[in-house]
Amino acid sequence: MTRITLPRPDDWHLHLRDGAMLTGVLPETTRHFARAIVMPNLVPPVVTAAEAAAYRARILAALPAGAAFEPLMTLYLTETTDPADVAAAAASGLVKAVKLYPAGATTNSHSGVRDFDKVRGVLEKMAEIGLPLCVHGEVVDPAVDIFDREAVFIETVLDPIRRATPGLRVVMEHITTRDGVDYARAQGDDLAATITTHHLILNRNHILVGGIKPHYYCLPVAKREHHRLALREAATSGEARFFLGTDSAPHVDPLKECACGCAGCFTATNTMQLLAHVFEEEGKLANLVGFASENGPRFYRLPVNTATLTLEKTATPATWPAKIETGAGPVTVFDPGFPVFWHAID
Repeated sequence: MTRITLPRPDDWHLHLRDGAMLTGVLPETTRHFARAIVMPNLVPPVVTAAEAAAYRARILAALPAGAAFEPLMTLYLTETTDPADVAAAAASGLVKAVKLYPAGATTNSHSGVRDFDKVRGVLEKMAEIGLPLCVHGEVVDPAVDIFDREAVFIETVLDPIRRATPGLRVVMEHITTRDGVDYARAQGDDLAATITTHHLILNRNHILVGGIKPHYYCLPVAKREHHRLALREAATSGEARFFLGTDSAPHVDPLKECACGCAGCFTATNTMQLLAHVFEEEGKLANLVGFASENGPRFYRLPVNTATLTLEKTATPATWPAKIETGAGPVTVFDPGFPVFWHAID
């Protein structure tokens, strides 16, 4: 296959930031994606329905002329989140999920959850109304090695939450380990998992060997090679429980290339070309349709997009800008480190 047409894909985990950064990076997503689950970890975070509505309005105001894109809003779960506000936001159609950040786990997560008993009422209300919980699955215990944080989270936090809250629909976001793949496969259809583009390409050697590569540093951090291979097998398997969430996370270069650099890979620009490359390598190009365009909408109980995107392989390598210039500063585009011959054609 050298050409594939798929329903226009969606991104089920996206960071757009706000202000000048939002205006600068939004066109990179709207070029290929019809919808995206937008992360709420602004400063201050998007906690209430009113804040989500205001953020959505800012996103829509920043859309490039002629863009057809729908931001799917989320609420940031805190220990004081009001279950009634969550239910009202979901009933209105404004909010499609609630995001759980363990406090201190990643960028702008300091307002997240420390005591999970304090959010039990919200989780029970979400189970009642069928609203998904999107989970950043890492423990923050300093005694736990950073490469083990996902596996420990599954055992000590995620599984107990799900057992205590029957019917809660959960998305394990950006899984990075064989442990995550195995756990997702062992559950019912009330649990799904997103996989990022960069975790299909990177292992921890790519970050550290030959010098630190700050633009490959993300959270959850890339793991050993056998975990990457497990992710590739899962993503390309055709199983409905796995779908695309890029976790594309823009930071300006000075905040990436410093003594304490920010976590995040910016992949909005070239994700679809990179995915075509990966799926072709695995001999599963036909399964890209499910992963990028069908499985996510079905889990979120939304229609598959009717507009399409075509990907075509040529003898000429694809090109994209090394950086996106924004009003907040330059943002480096993810570089896979190898030539890609797939091109996106509207």
